[in-house]
Amino acid sequence: MNAAIHVIGVDIGTQSTKAVLVRADGHIVAQASRAYQVETPKPLWAQQWPGVWLDAVAASICGVLAEAGVDAASVKSLCVSSLYGGSGIPVDAEGTALHPCLIWMDRRAQDEVAWVRANVDVERLMAITGNGVDSYYGYTKMLWLREKMPAVWQRTAHFLPPNSFVIAKLTGEVAVDHSSAGNIGGVYDLAKRDWSDEALKMLGIPRRMMPARLVDSSAVAGLLRADWAAKLGLVAGTPVVAGGVDAAVATLAAGAARPGNHVAMIGTSMCWGTIRQDVDARQGLISMPHVFRGAHDLYVFGGASAAGASVTWFRDNFCQAEIAAGLAQNIDPHALLERDAAPLPPGADGLLFLPYLMGERSPVWDAQASGCFIGLGLHHGRAHLYRAVLEGVSMALRHNIEAGVRGVAKLDDHLVVVGGASHSDLWMQIIADVTGRPVHTITEDVEASLGAAMLAALGVGLIDDDAVRRGWVQPVRRTLPNAAARPAYDALFGHYQAAYPALKLLMHGLRRLPLAVP
Repeated sequence: MNAAIHVIGVDIGTQSTKAVLVRADGHIVAQASRAYQVETPKPLWAQQWPGVWLDAVAASICGVLAEAGVDAASVKSLCVSSLYGGSGIPVDAEGTALHPCLIWMDRRAQDEVAWVRANVDVERLMAITGNGVDSYYGYTKMLWLREKMPAVWQRTAHFLPPNSFVIAKLTGEVAVDHSSAGNIGGVYDLAKRDWSDEALKMLGIPRRMMPARLVDSSAVAGLLRADWAAKLGLVAGTPVVAGGVDAAVATLAAGAARPGNHVAMIGTSMCWGTIRQDVDARQGLISMPHVFRGAHDLYVFGGASAAGASVTWFRDNFCQAEIAAGLAQNIDPHALLERDAAPLPPGADGLLFLPYLMGERSPVWDAQASGCFIGLGLHHGRAHLYRAVLEGVSMALRHNIEAGVRGVAKLDDHLVVVGGASHSDLWMQIIADVTGRPVHTITEDVEASLGAAMLAALGVGLIDDDAVRRGWVQPVRRTLPNAAARPAYDALFGHYQAAYPALKLLMHGLRRLPLAVP
């Protein structure tokens, strides 16, 4: 392999965009990123103007080229993956954004969810799309724009996912990859791999708003325009590969290329996904064509809204002593917390944490769910609560895995875990014990940007399908489950499953309490 040949992978994330310059053999040469903040103007709202993303993509690409100092002609392709953009960006006929993108975190479309449940054949919608009804999904956010922003709706020519919007600017070509199309939910026919005229008619969304060109994630969407090539320091005509939804792209980078492979990404949120060839929406997970061999394989995943976010919340609000000690000793405060939590027994002496601090996604699907500790006693201290938080997020992971294996061929025996959580030995052991699976992790930085680079290489023939299956990074065994812990964690998981149904009405009632005394 010619070491002078490079590709660029870019991932537009929720809070930052990252680019990697990679040799065609998978060696990372340079990395760069640009951070930004999500706009949250009202409760349950989360949005972003796409110009922020476009600027961040440009800055990140320029950053890796400046760091590496390689010849622009050595870059044979680039690929852009992105966060799940919910509704996508409504654009007019000239491609100008008309409204911020309502991203995956946005849960404003509660009225529209109720309308769908009352006016649409939900069972048929689920059968067509392989997905359910929730304000997470992009099609309910589109309906919000139709009902609440009619002037925007009337001017909308297309809805473009974030990566499609950026690629359209870079190349002048409008195309949507199948993973992004499927993740929208109620407008995509999973069996036909096409927009669903039947579903669109049920929802009252014009077919013309769905871009006509659907492509594989490894397809060349267009060629880099001369003006953008000059801005980025690349060669005009460089192929730009379509990319896809970042969760699936990151899973591919971590080795999920065959049915049965499964990966948990645990950062601020948690996303567990596997590769399958069929789906039942009633299992409560999210389905889309995979970013690799998407005509045959599906990426089926579930997620917890507040995984690492629950740990950060607990640390920042209740662990000032550990934070101060960590600063004084130049030690990560999590290491101090884990030192005290590790000797505690499974179940933290009778304590259960529900990690629903931002509502919950699959398989609960309740934006009004709330977090709580159950079983608190005077014998519990900070270490118990910290361990319970780690265990609660691990229970949410098991909840999604068990939903994902119903009625299908079994998963790989081991579980690959990537993301910030993989730095914690205690958390990896808890996950192994809770799920009953050996946990494998990856020493390299495995993120969606690396998966995008792999798609960039595949899209222009620098690597083939077998090279993708072999992967650019290799998971290694981190820990084995402790059989002695299994009975306690099985019992705790039973309580975890029972807790939400028992507390649902109370959670919803507390959400409705007045915020201030008149």
